[in-house]
Amino acid sequence: MKTDDSRRTLTVASDLLDVLKVWKQTTQFSTNEDWTFASPVQVGRLPWSYTGVKEELQRAADAACIGHLRSHTFRHTYRTWLDSVGTPVGVQQRLMRHSDIRTTMNIYGDAATPDMREASGKVAMLALNGR
Repeated sequence: MKTDDSRRTLTVASDLLDVLKVWKQTTQFSTNEDWTFASPVQVGRLPWSYTGVKEELQRAADAACIGHLRSHTFRHTYRTWLDSVGTPVGVQQRLMRHSDIRTTMNIYGDAATPDMREASGKVAMLALNGR
């Protein structure tokens, strides 16, 4: 963990916990002693490695023809979704476990949401109709 804020408890929605419980019950490695995301390469003794997850993610991205994809992309998506549902930036900071709100705002704050595209389109129509 990079900071003390990174070590805080992670908030997880109850619906997502339900999905994870079903996954845990139906996976090949489903005992209480097994990892939730147990590595088949390690016969369930260890979790999936970062490299293994990265390779599978890229394999899926290649199959979908979307190019290079990093797991960190999901943090940017998460921040965009938080913003698009109107989550206050202070709450976003805590959910993303950033110690400095500038990280939330400046590094993760540049994604274009559907709301931003819609607003930009409306302004463009005003400009185009005003000619």
